[in-house]
Order: sequence, then structure tokens, then C-alpha cells
Amino acid sequence: MNALRSWFHPVWEGLLGLVYPNNCQFCLRAEAGLQEGYVCAECWSGVRFVRPPFCDRCGLPFEGNLSTDFVCFNCSDMELYFSQARSAVVSKGVVREAIHCFKYDHAVWVEPFLTKLLVQEAAPILRRQKWDALVPVPLHSSREREREFNQAERLAKALSQATGIPLKSKLLCRTQETETQTRLAREERARNVRGAFRLNQLVDLSSQRLVLIDDVLTTGATTNACARELRAAGAQEVVVWTLARGV
Repeated sequence: MNALRSWFHPVWEGLLGLVYPNNCQFCLRAEAGLQEGYVCAECWSGVRFVRPPFCDRCGLPFEGNLSTDFVCFNCSDMELYFSQARSAVVSKGVVREAIHCFKYDHAVWVEPFLTKLLVQEAAPILRRQKWDALVPVPLHSSREREREFNQAERLAKALSQATGIPLKSKLLCRTQETETQTRLAREERARNVRGAFRLNQLVDLSSQRLVLIDDVLTTGATTNACARELRAAGAQEVVVWTLARGV
């Protein structure tokens, strides 16, 4: 298997090179190849990592100096089933554009850039803690067929490989093909995903500590709906890690 992988990687890189020249696919000026996700150093420098201060529950970053833990207005007004949510970067600029290309334009060439951001920030923290599994937020089957992959599952797979935490990609399923959350207000998002997720099978998750993985967190409605199902099945704790945080 390792021999096959070592043979396939340069072949895949060569095929991509026929389609995408070794220059940044965002600014179209500087040099950048597959290893960089076709994102140059200058565009990389515009990535805004989530750093304190941020909300202790949902990870929403705030400007200024705050010396104590705090919970933002969004979280104080919601019944949350996850204990904490963290994100690697802010969903702006090249990050937002890359996620959009990845999800909607089949731009798999940007995956190394996105997975590197998540792994760089999440892996060191998760390795220091004890977690039983990574659980990607599922897509509805029709949407996954259309997209040809689940971006949350791809991110979770990279994080699993980096941390050694098992990946349970089929634990949850999406039973309703809901409207996209991007055009909805906070209350509408919560209603939109209510009852949209369930466990794929009857399992006892007692004492399990689980990490939900998704690409973007904005209000937390989607991940909260997933966490609710996991907690109802007995999960001791659910936390959330996402690649990006909407602000």
C-alpha cells in the first residue's frame, strides 16, 4: 500500500500540473504548487488565525484585550449541546474563497491548503486530550452525490491521520435535504436543521468523548443539532472543531 501511495502521489501531482500551472490560483501571480494547495506565501500571510480573546463556548473571536473567560451573546441565548467549539481560522479572504471552491467547484487541489490549516491548529490541542472519535458533520446523500465528497469528512480524515483519533464517518446521517444555511438568519438556521440528523444505527455512546468536525461554524446551529443527537445517545461530552469561523 505504501509503495502504491508513493507511486500514485507524483502521478496525481503531475496530472494536476497539466491543469493548474505552478502558480497561485488566487492571486495568479506568485509561484505555488500542489504541496501549498496552489496558495502562495503572500496569500497565506493574509490568513487570520483565531487567537484569544474568543468566546469560551463557540470560539467567536473578539477584538481588544480581555483577561477573563467570557461567553458571547449568541451562546448565552442558545441551549448548546456541545461544551466548546473552536475554529482554526477566520472565514475571510482567501480562506473563504478556497472553501467555496472546494465545496462547490470540485476544486480538490485546494484541499492540502485547507487541511493544513485545521491540522496545524487542532492537532496539537487534541493530542493532549483524550477523545474517542472524530465525527464529521454529514451531508444529505443527494448533496453528497452531487458534490462527490463530504468536505467535513475529508477534513476529519486528515485530522485523524495527524492525531491517531479514530474517524467515525458513518455515525451520523442527514435525513433531510435542508436549505443552505448561508442565506438564513440565526433563528432560521436553528429551525432549518431541527430534526435533520440522526444516528445511522442504535449505538450506546455512554462515556464517549467525541469531536464534531465541520468546515465552517457561524451560529453553531448545524453542529449543535448534531451534538444533540450524540448526547441523546449517551455521549459524555461533545466538542466542535471547524476549519473556519464565520464572523
